[in-house]
Amino acid sequence: MSFHGWTGTGKTYVSSLLVRYLFHAGHLSPYVHRFSPEVHFPHADHLEQYKKDLRTWIHGNLTRCGRSLFLFDEMDKMHPGLIDVIIPFLGPSWVVYGTNYRKAIFIFISNAGGEQINQMTVNFWRNNKDREEIVLQDLEASILKAVFETPQNGFWKSGIIEQHLIDLLVPFLPLKKHHVKQCVAHEFASRGLPAPPEVIQEVAESVAYFPEEDKVFSSTGCKTVASRLPFFL
Repeated sequence: MSFHGWTGTGKTYVSSLLVRYLFHAGHLSPYVHRFSPEVHFPHADHLEQYKKDLRTWIHGNLTRCGRSLFLFDEMDKMHPGLIDVIIPFLGPSWVVYGTNYRKAIFIFISNAGGEQINQMTVNFWRNNKDREEIVLQDLEASILKAVFETPQNGFWKSGIIEQHLIDLLVPFLPLKKHHVKQCVAHEFASRGLPAPPEVIQEVAESVAYFPEEDKVFSSTGCKTVASRLPFFL
């Protein structure tokens, strides 16, 4: 699966829900592996070593548990060419390197394609259509084109895209103000605090929105809600 959308639209949140649903210990499970470009692959001049390490890590852990989950965060910041080392684990073969890997789960999270998603959503709104009327077919081609053709992006010219190895592409649409209010209410609840409607409104109003002239969709989704809340308490 590949999750695409602007920052704060719920990509990481949904991936966490999946992890908690599939594994009793959630992200603490020894069968859940999360990779961050800035943490695990920070230096471009070490790319070849990263490729060897990543292939070995996935091979070893899938040999240990064929139902392991591998989550690649911030694919838009990953060094181009690195992710293609996992193609043998995504391909049509049921057995690779002597082990069956077809039950493994790979999730990619990326901001790439977010501009195309936002533009399509704004176009729908300007044509008096709700964001909920957008279907995958409206976005899939433009997202794949954007991630494949954008340099300095983990999927740039990637065989994973070229060989159609993504089983499910999930676009995350920009959030409107009522979505941000829901995030604020959820943040109150997670802290065990009452949620006064006027404070929820104030926090939601403090977030930046686009397009500039109409201010319909949140520029940062719900990403900054938690950090903003203390200023209104």
